[in-house]
Amino acid sequence: MTRIGLLGCGAIGTQIAIAIDSGKIPATLTHVYDDSKEASAILVEKLKNKPEIVENPHLLSSHPVNIVVEAASQDAVRDVGLSILQNKRDFMIMSVGALLDESIYEILSDACRDFKKTILLPSGAIAGLDGIKSIKGELNSVSITTTKHPRSLRGAKFFENSEINLDLIEIPETVFEGSAKEAVSLFPANINVAALISLSGIGSEKTRVKIVADPNTDKNTHHIEASGNFGTMTFIIENFPDPANPKTSRLAILSAIETLKKYCSDDIQIGT
Repeated sequence: MTRIGLLGCGAIGTQIAIAIDSGKIPATLTHVYDDSKEASAILVEKLKNKPEIVENPHLLSSHPVNIVVEAASQDAVRDVGLSILQNKRDFMIMSVGALLDESIYEILSDACRDFKKTILLPSGAIAGLDGIKSIKGELNSVSITTTKHPRSLRGAKFFENSEINLDLIEIPETVFEGSAKEAVSLFPANINVAALISLSGIGSEKTRVKIVADPNTDKNTHHIEASGNFGTMTFIIENFPDPANPKTSRLAILSAIETLKKYCSDDIQIGT
């Protein structure tokens, strides 16, 4: 049975833990960590099979787990990613925006090769990554327009130095246009989809991002366009926000669960 360590006990981490505990993912959750001891304790209380709460994130991979699942933050990826791979554990990353820091990407990529371990990046709240990866060498342009309710954007670093007041938006308003690299830095909890597209395609500087705040929507919508020598691709994904965390699409959680099921299963594998 695959043994899993969980880094982050918030909305995403909790749903992954419940999927493991219920048997939906054929694995055992053995250890958990969150910066908030209260969050860790609340999560463990919900589970039939009680994992051990460790005292710091580096201890997750010091135990005999097969994989550590990150559902915490970009900072968590930067702080403990290397030690996880050095301890010869696989690593699943939800806060994929951390990898748009070229130094972090290179360090973790080198560690995968050096220690013969794997980093998993679930498709998250978008579809079409298989297609974009397959024509990566023939892409000329990629863009994504993400539309969310203003409450889903609250707390983003972008608004610390912006005159935009999310509470006063009454009609759809474009709050950001720029590169994926800029978007992921300024909206670290909101736009991991842009990071995934960048890593699958033509890079973070060339991937263009628009973020729209729409007070009349109840969905997180991603409109993706890719063009090149192969032709064109257009994807439109409309996700309901997760009830426990409106910054996260429900599809992102389902994608994480499916990725872990694939990792833990000896079965027919569909797609890449």
